[in-house]
Amino acid sequence: MSGAVLLFAVILFVPGGLRGESNFLSEANLPSPLKDKNRESAVYELQKTFHGIYELYKDSVVYISTEKTIKTRYYHPFFYDPFFRDFFGPQGRSKKNKQPEQKQKGLGTGFILSKDGYICTNHHVVNKMDSVTVMVNDKEYKARIIGSDELTDIALLKIDATNLKPVYLGDSDSVKVGDMTVAIGNPFGLDKTMTSGIISATGRREIDNIGNSHIQTDASINPGNSGGPLINLDGEVIGVNRMIYSNSGGNLGIGFAIPINTAKNVLAQLKENGKVKRGYIGVQISPLTEEYAKELGLEKPEGALVGSVESGGPSDKAGIREGDVIIKLNDMEVTDFKDLLDIVSTSEIGKSIKVTVWRNKKSVNFWVTVAERPLSQ
Repeated sequence: MSGAVLLFAVILFVPGGLRGESNFLSEANLPSPLKDKNRESAVYELQKTFHGIYELYKDSVVYISTEKTIKTRYYHPFFYDPFFRDFFGPQGRSKKNKQPEQKQKGLGTGFILSKDGYICTNHHVVNKMDSVTVMVNDKEYKARIIGSDELTDIALLKIDATNLKPVYLGDSDSVKVGDMTVAIGNPFGLDKTMTSGIISATGRREIDNIGNSHIQTDASINPGNSGGPLINLDGEVIGVNRMIYSNSGGNLGIGFAIPINTAKNVLAQLKENGKVKRGYIGVQISPLTEEYAKELGLEKPEGALVGSVESGGPSDKAGIREGDVIIKLNDMEVTDFKDLLDIVSTSEIGKSIKVTVWRNKKSVNFWVTVAERPLSQ
């Protein structure tokens, strides 16, 4: 075959698109008429803000993986057969009771607080774990737990690193319903996922048994987001993502974050003491019904009804008795046990506070010296 014939034959088999011919995608490849028109819109400006927040935080949000050894319930020899071991995962036999052991893994999110490696996350992410590993931009570090507080669900970690990029902490007291927010984390192990939404509510206290205040958001938060930052449009962390409300385990648009002002106080104490020191006055609170409030001569069922007093405790020493209703602390109104807990737990240990109780249909003042809450309480 001559050179000219061979060249002709090759050209016949070149795909139409490579010959510059029109194809079925040519019309769809035309630029959208909205492309230039919308560039100056407010939505594009918001999009630029989201881009900026991600760029600001992509090196400050970390991936946390955890591991602990648990004893499985049953033992069977096939767990030690290589085939079944590969299928079910690594197993080991406890020398003490011959129960098989298994490695249980977990994951979460954290964010950098300092250039030298202090990191904030949730208590429940690292609690009772044998090992905690932090990944910063594909580099792994073994983490130490400096302190962890179950009541607020805040933990402080430390890795041996330098020149890290800390976040910017904001003021959660200034958060308003309707504010736009961004969450960055590792949902289901998908590293550095960013979602957005608004603040749905502030001061949610019914989320846990002790009435901690929470920020509610509809920004998508899923398993693995725990411990990550909730960020405002100024690029400031206003909360620590904690949990979702869900029947299925997936996001339903209801997520909760610990206010950053609460976290700041806890983190400072964890750094200083390895734990949080809380005030304590030695009373147990009972429900105050509307009927019983009327019987006591109260206009409303407001206050904290003392159900019992710890013998020899601060309140017992001050003269407070079972059946008293605490209506004020340092002249601040107490509407329920959550107010009482908030004020007492943040009071300075060793200092006296003025406790106003309702007794025999009149108010009586006592001075109670605040003690440190025992770990078991």
